[in-house]
Amino acid sequence: MTALTCVQALSAAQATGLDRLDAQLLLLHALGKPGSDRAWLLAHDTDALTDGVAQQFERLSQRRASGEPLAYLVGSQEFFGLKLQVDPRVLVPRPDTETLVEWALEQLAEAELPASARVLDLGTGSGAIALALKKARPAVDMTAVDASSDALAVARVNAMAHQLPLSFIQSSWLANVSGHFHVIVSNPPYVANSDEHLIALRHEPLQALAAGEDGLSDLRQIIEHAPGYLHPQGWLLLEHGYDQAQAVRALLVLRGFTEVQSRNDLAGITRCSGGRWAVL
Repeated sequence: MTALTCVQALSAAQATGLDRLDAQLLLLHALGKPGSDRAWLLAHDTDALTDGVAQQFERLSQRRASGEPLAYLVGSQEFFGLKLQVDPRVLVPRPDTETLVEWALEQLAEAELPASARVLDLGTGSGAIALALKKARPAVDMTAVDASSDALAVARVNAMAHQLPLSFIQSSWLANVSGHFHVIVSNPPYVANSDEHLIALRHEPLQALAAGEDGLSDLRQIIEHAPGYLHPQGWLLLEHGYDQAQAVRALLVLRGFTEVQSRNDLAGITRCSGGRWAVL
């Protein structure tokens, strides 16, 4: 049997419905090359693949076609300029969440905040938000919280890989947290239990996705308890679903937050809402 070339393997994968970019990244992974080496594939499109590489690429392609996230297959995901290890213990960081990071950085740039402002990331998962903030503002006192010991293990590996010191707490939201923070950020579960989109997300941890009948259970809990952990004038910034901004803003106002507002992601979808705890 004639060995497949790079271009033939890619064409065969695409013929099964695999996205072209996904196919290229999976082939590079099977070849032991970084995802940034796509130009190498163009320059070596007629190179023959070994049987081992061809078989591994086929297995990876089948797993991707079944809906398994590309990041799990290659073992990493880029987020805010950081390459993060990810696996089925944590959600794959999404570009949408960079909106939350950018908003938090705006608040940390306020003149009245100390350089060593205390920041809390609730539900840190892979550590994406906490690490992005620490990388951009090295002086902040950054604490990452997750209820899952598995998720914290992944976050710790990422922190060590990037040499970014964080404090870690295993806690169901704020239960084991103490002290006060200048900014609290969170990308909590916000998908309704019955949402049909959960089927497409079946490879990712359900506990990091689903949040009750309306998807607001965890958001309600965070909004209710966060004031007890915020400095006066501190900010609570939350990611939520595309259709939840109005409900989240209403919850923030009802709890007593001021300057309540929302932010759109790059696609123009209202992705985050937050407010300031102005009670002295």
